[in-house]
Amino acid sequence: MKILTFSTLYPNSRQASHGIFVENRLRQLLGYAPEVEARVIAPVPWFPFKHPLFGEYAKFAGVEKTETRHGIDVVHPRYLVIPKIGMGWTPGLLYRAVRPYVQAVRDQGFDFDLIDAHYFYPDGIAAMRLAQEFGRPFTVTGRGTDLNLIPQYAGPREQILEVTREAAHMMTVAGALKDYLREMGVADDRATVLRNGVDLNFFQPPSDRSTLREAVAYTQRPTLLSVGHLIERKGHHLVIEAMQQLPEFDLVIAGDGPEAAALKQLVERMGVQSQVTFAGRLGQEALRQHYQAADALVLASSREGWANVLLEAMACGTPVVATPVDGTPEVVAAPAAGRLTPDRSAAGVAASVKALFADLPERAATRAYAEGFSWDETSQGQLDIFRRAIAAGV
Repeated sequence: MKILTFSTLYPNSRQASHGIFVENRLRQLLGYAPEVEARVIAPVPWFPFKHPLFGEYAKFAGVEKTETRHGIDVVHPRYLVIPKIGMGWTPGLLYRAVRPYVQAVRDQGFDFDLIDAHYFYPDGIAAMRLAQEFGRPFTVTGRGTDLNLIPQYAGPREQILEVTREAAHMMTVAGALKDYLREMGVADDRATVLRNGVDLNFFQPPSDRSTLREAVAYTQRPTLLSVGHLIERKGHHLVIEAMQQLPEFDLVIAGDGPEAAALKQLVERMGVQSQVTFAGRLGQEALRQHYQAADALVLASSREGWANVLLEAMACGTPVVATPVDGTPEVVAAPAAGRLTPDRSAAGVAASVKALFADLPERAATRAYAEGFSWDETSQGQLDIFRRAIAAGV
């Protein structure tokens, strides 16, 4: 079985954590099913300048055109992105940029059986056109804003509906995301929930947590960890505001992004400078250390398809506090996992942190809960779907 994975959400040499959940799912599948071969086409936006002054776009410019990650060959075509006004054009621009690379993959001898796309828009639309042109079935996985936000726009919604009609099968990473497909008229048997798992070998409780806390410069006070891109949707500002009501706690924020300066100003306005530390963007090993060292992870997002950070923290023995959005209640579904907030507010975050610490689960119990989220079920689910799609043809 030869699979062509297609996604703009995929890590690269300059953005090691970008879409790492797509890479992880593919790696787990290849380890689970040796009969599967895969190549990856992971387009990145075109940008001409590499100078750090240009921020995230400079990283796109520095991405190599080809690379091998964990034994998987990856190609990074460039496609044109027109900020703010180009949303409707992006699927077509993406398709035209990628098509020659798909042809090249076939010319080089990898005659793929199926295109496996991630994200309905724009990736799913481009994958549909590629599948039609190359005479292969395609599948697509919904992961969050492609189903809970983008379909609110009329043009993209119509294109997404076309994908739902043409795809061999669809997958979502949470039941809440499948509900959005149902609301768009998709039959129940056309989509399957395949949740993300967690790498239980990599994310583990530490052997010596006290020494680790010293190594990452944590104090003796209970420490909360907030992880994610520094944007409004991730809710770091709510966690900062909650610290006024949690004077006995410290907070470490891991991530970078456009709201960094505003969040640091908020810390000063709230007068919680002594409680809050910005750790910046962390690689996977450093992030694991912070998961292991923290007393709880807090995620105050407004939207989440399936928040991998929750399971990663729990696998390290760290319970969580999270807003009850989209797939999150499916992750935080037992006291050993942590607490869901009553609403998305600073007061709600503070109240839930206090409730968690009033009856804090044993870290071993939190780890045991996370062990119920291995990748095997997801890998078998993919394998079954791919086999049926290939057998049915286009």
